[in-house]
Amino acid sequence: MTPSAADARAAAETAARDAYGRLLARLVRRTRDIAAAEDALSDAFAKALAVWPETGVPAAPEAWLTTVATNAARDAARRRATGDGAIPTLQLLAEEISARDPVADERLTLILAASHPAIATAVHAPLILQVVFGVPVHEIAPAFLMAPSALGQRLVRAKAKIKNAGIRLDVGAHERPARLARALDAVYALYTVARAAPPSATAEARAGDALTLALLIADLARDEPEAFGLVSLIAFSESRRPAARVDGAYVPLSKQDCALWDARLLALAEGQLARAARHRVAGPYQLEAAIQSVHCNRRRTGATEWAVIATLYDARVAMAPSVGAEVARAVAHAEAFGPAQGLALLAEISGEKAERYQPYWAVRAHLEAASGQESSQAADRAIEMTGDEAVRSHLKAQR
Repeated sequence: MTPSAADARAAAETAARDAYGRLLARLVRRTRDIAAAEDALSDAFAKALAVWPETGVPAAPEAWLTTVATNAARDAARRRATGDGAIPTLQLLAEEISARDPVADERLTLILAASHPAIATAVHAPLILQVVFGVPVHEIAPAFLMAPSALGQRLVRAKAKIKNAGIRLDVGAHERPARLARALDAVYALYTVARAAPPSATAEARAGDALTLALLIADLARDEPEAFGLVSLIAFSESRRPAARVDGAYVPLSKQDCALWDARLLALAEGQLARAARHRVAGPYQLEAAIQSVHCNRRRTGATEWAVIATLYDARVAMAPSVGAEVARAVAHAEAFGPAQGLALLAEISGEKAERYQPYWAVRAHLEAASGQESSQAADRAIEMTGDEAVRSHLKAQR
């Protein structure tokens, strides 16, 4: 590979990592067709890899890609219109989203668009992860405890429905509150994917995007306490990031040095949780944030109030059951009341989703060992399902 080709590839990879969501959002605003926008953007990146080694990387790569992709989308729409006059092109070339009611971040505009009620609720978050942030299906699938092939088929069907049913992707002001509430799940899913990945520039950027978008939603949805709850939850988790790895080694929450936690993010988290509490309407994100607040209180007291956390998880599972919450509840009860209590709660979790959930096996191995049982099978499963080498080393050491 010549130096110019290497520079071109590096520049294209940087643009794909840092600007994919913004670029796609602009294209979808113009075309109202997610699949067509993705194709056009793919063409633009392919052209960049072919042209930039010869002409050099442009001074503004993002602007160059926007222009090339817009032209590609326009040419494709024109070909479709010419090739089949019976297919209306109104949806492909619809008017721009009204400038009278803009959303500050184009990615949020696209998130709201993809949260259309005609699209199955279960598909909103993975569709947004793929379309807005360019997260590959194989990275999205574990967050939703699905096989990549099954999730890929769902996403293909969702995109086809958007196009074939003529679903409008612009968002009226009267629709925004309901869409904002649905968008919270997508933003948290983005953070979940970032947190589950090994440390990298991409993972850090995704986590930052999630917090930024959560703050934007909270600013727009001022009567939605769950928006403040989500900001609080992400900020609590991000505050502990500096302590989660020491010299490359994974450090579990209970062993982290509290002095390394980010005081600024902790203050933001506590403030947003208090703001949510003033509405006096509890929700899953607020409960999760409250749990993280109890964990972070260890920096003041030197101890973790596991009985309080167990009570909060009881409420969380009763309000919105999920495999993740149920496994975390088992951990809390084990810490508060002994490993037998935790194992009893784990025994109540069953089904394919539990089988696909790596923390289930890690917790099961830990609690079996703590109670004197043979845990090699569960430990093997946990290690096998871990893609992060630092976490894998930690689990091997535990075993």
